[in-house]
Amino acid sequence: ELTPLRYFVAIARAGHITRAAAGLGVTQPALSAAVQRLESEVGADLLLRTGRGVELTEAGRAFLTHAEETLRAADATLRAVREVM
Repeated sequence: ELTPLRYFVAIARAGHITRAAAGLGVTQPALSAAVQRLESEVGADLLLRTGRGVELTEAGRAFLTHAEETLRAADATLRAVREVM
């Protein structure tokens, strides 16, 4: 499931959960819940929630690098499959 990775990357880029939710077309509570599930699965806090938005934790910065690589690879895979269809 790539959606949680896409959500996390969007939040990291926006620096704010509400702005990321608007850009993704999902509600802020749904996005927050998805990130909390991701953090639970990873076993680490990825975001530091502040009054002004969010900041990546050290674990979040490491996760972001790999999440972006994973999404690029997944997108390339989908393009390759579509090319042969």
